[in-house]
Amino acid sequence: MDGNTSLVLRLGTAQTLAWASSYYLPAILVRPMAADAGVPVGLVWLAFSLALLLSAAVGPSVGRAIDRLGGRPVLMGTSGLFAAGLVLLALAQGPVSVFAGWLVIGVAMGSGLYEAAFATLVRLQGQQARGAITGITLLGGLASTVGWPLSAWMEVQFGWRGACLGWAALHLLLGLPLNASLPRTQALPAPEALAPQGSLAAPPAQRHVAWVLAYVFAATWFVSTALAAHLPALLMAGGLSLAGALAIGALVGPAQVAGRLLEFGGLRRFHPLWAARFAASMHPLGVLVWMALGAVAAPVFAVLHGLGNGMLTIAKGTLPLAFYGPVGYGRRQGWIVAPSRVAQAFSPLVFGWLVERWGGGALWVSGALVGSALACLWWLRVPGPPVQAARELDQ
Repeated sequence: MDGNTSLVLRLGTAQTLAWASSYYLPAILVRPMAADAGVPVGLVWLAFSLALLLSAAVGPSVGRAIDRLGGRPVLMGTSGLFAAGLVLLALAQGPVSVFAGWLVIGVAMGSGLYEAAFATLVRLQGQQARGAITGITLLGGLASTVGWPLSAWMEVQFGWRGACLGWAALHLLLGLPLNASLPRTQALPAPEALAPQGSLAAPPAQRHVAWVLAYVFAATWFVSTALAAHLPALLMAGGLSLAGALAIGALVGPAQVAGRLLEFGGLRRFHPLWAARFAASMHPLGVLVWMALGAVAAPVFAVLHGLGNGMLTIAKGTLPLAFYGPVGYGRRQGWIVAPSRVAQAFSPLVFGWLVERWGGGALWVSGALVGSALACLWWLRVPGPPVQAARELDQ
């Protein structure tokens, strides 16, 4: 096994654990958690939304830390944070302790999910990190496939508190050693001190790029999170039975993995902007097919949505690298993706209201949002070599 494959397997496995025990945890445990802790279900979802908002707030600072120290010490710390937050949840007896547990998990999410992993890879591999970024998203895409059944099994065997403690133990016994095994990197001064004057800033013609990318990621993650929460309800509003809706919804996960394999196998020969444009066209195309043909086209919609969503996850890591280069990547990416965390926090509530009001017609809103992101990506131009420091990060 070569060093790059080993790195991808270690970091990707740690990412699968991190996503499964945080982002995908409430779907299985929210109801027993609320009933036993004596709080409404809506309050647990509110605590989860606040955790997402907190993760957005800490992202830029975490990115700056990875730029300077490398990802190993930061990700090792997040293993402890995830474990601590899950233990707090396991001990929760009321609203204050429920919020405390989720807020600690929120800090861990802001410093230990994909954005931190991408920054870690860029710190290690510089401009050559695109393939490794794709690799860890392939493994991370299994988080719900692994996490939901494992959470459900632990909840049945040990109760929801035992499930939280089980995930905490996995962070300490598996996640922490995996993150500790990442290559060490030399501590550096702040990126501003590393780079020649002005090299961290984009040229005048590209200063709008960060704002455009922030909107693209916010719009697409709003839709991704909304459909993760409401796709079965949308499918049933279109006339499908519950069993049919669940069967079609199950197509999204494999389609996401297929999209990432497509990016890894074929589209990586092209600039990441072309891959992102292709990915962003999938959801609006799926909406048009569904609206034109009705519920019979729901499987096509699910596959197209999954393909695009899987590839757009990679674009969050590769587009900032392609436009700006590796110097200051973590800090810059932290700012670019912060709005998407805010959008995630509110999307289930907002889109749920749209589904209640318009049923399947809510897809026109999601299609328009992702369509506007696609238009923004076509407005951007494929850049020349990214602006970066004159020497490599580790020299």
